[in-house]
Amino acid sequence: MTPQPDPEGQQPNAFGEATRAVRGAGRGQGAHGLGRPLVEGVARSTAYAFDTARDYEDVLAGDRPGYVYARIDSPTAVAFAADLAALEAPDPGSPVSSPAGEAFSSGMAAISTVLFALTSTGDHVVAPAAIYGTTYGLLTTILARFGVTTTFVDLSDLAAVRAAITPRTTVLYAETIANPSLAVADIPGLAAIAREAGVPLVVDSTFASPAVCRPLALGADVVVHSATKYIGGHSDVVGGAAVGDPALVERIRTMRINLGGSLAPDDAYLLRRGLQTLPLRVGRQCATALTLATRLENHPALQRVDYPGLASHRDHALAVSLFHPDRFGGMVTLTPYGGQDVGMAVCDRLRVVAVATSLGGTHSVVSHVATTTHRGMSDEALRAAGIWPSTIRISCGLEDPDDLYEDVAAALTAVGSAQR
Repeated sequence: MTPQPDPEGQQPNAFGEATRAVRGAGRGQGAHGLGRPLVEGVARSTAYAFDTARDYEDVLAGDRPGYVYARIDSPTAVAFAADLAALEAPDPGSPVSSPAGEAFSSGMAAISTVLFALTSTGDHVVAPAAIYGTTYGLLTTILARFGVTTTFVDLSDLAAVRAAITPRTTVLYAETIANPSLAVADIPGLAAIAREAGVPLVVDSTFASPAVCRPLALGADVVVHSATKYIGGHSDVVGGAAVGDPALVERIRTMRINLGGSLAPDDAYLLRRGLQTLPLRVGRQCATALTLATRLENHPALQRVDYPGLASHRDHALAVSLFHPDRFGGMVTLTPYGGQDVGMAVCDRLRVVAVATSLGGTHSVVSHVATTTHRGMSDEALRAAGIWPSTIRISCGLEDPDDLYEDVAAALTAVGSAQR
């Protein structure tokens, strides 16, 4: 049995976004006399003691709440998962109005554990063609070794998604904002197909975060995050999470305990702290990304600019209908004219934006997609995912928008001039 935070007054989903981010799940603080800490400390203990052997047995069996061993649960990791679940929770009355949450050692630990929990030998997964490279590798190499097959489809074509479902399908998988094409998933449409088929809809919402979109409110059954990105927000912690239908999350929890991808207490503390400023940071990053994309949209060195906030983006109307007002994500994908050498040269010319891994932090970073995050995909798979040899991906941080624009524009102009 997962130890549950103590309720404190109203249900968290009765409050607004900023209040939920700061208050989290409203955990009680226990007995602290006349005062209690606003910020809980880190419970670093890996082992827990009991008054009797029977108490130990009862907690380990799940008959009573409590803690036994940090791989199973730690108070700090449980608190982080509960706070994220409170932020992801849809409005009261939704089928998943009180979601459960589990914390993981990384985003891929969360994704792999969810997929292992929901599939068995002979099962089938429907996933987007525009998918994160490591998730693609997990499906096509690791799960395939265990007899799980995957069909990759264009999720914007709901008829194709419906046609891809088979009697062996056990998961419909999506990304709220695709990495790196920034295609937007029609989560309500996909949820309807999943319900018809009797399978769970699992949504990776790393690129959005709950500050942009809450998939559970749109019909998803489970939402997963690489909490390393926007939730942590400072490029100093690695973690992951899965939130959703309590019955499904219980299966995921059992798999997490057995596989061992549990979140360390110190990392959980940092991620929980990151949640408190999530709406503020992401709001600023989204505004910066929109400014950057708008000003670069007609740059002569660019073949295309992908950003859901642009009216020219294929999924702009869908993003407007599903996302938080005026927030379309902090990622901008640029495809310069030319090949791989051009894309990499643009990265090398940047001075404010750093060539670095990951995303969602306070620093703006850039990566050349085909040689980094998606390097394990074939040329055919890259094309299906909307990735060109020159495509680069910029994660907007908290720097001044003018500085970012001038940096990127200067790099594009310099590389374009060198090509002529």
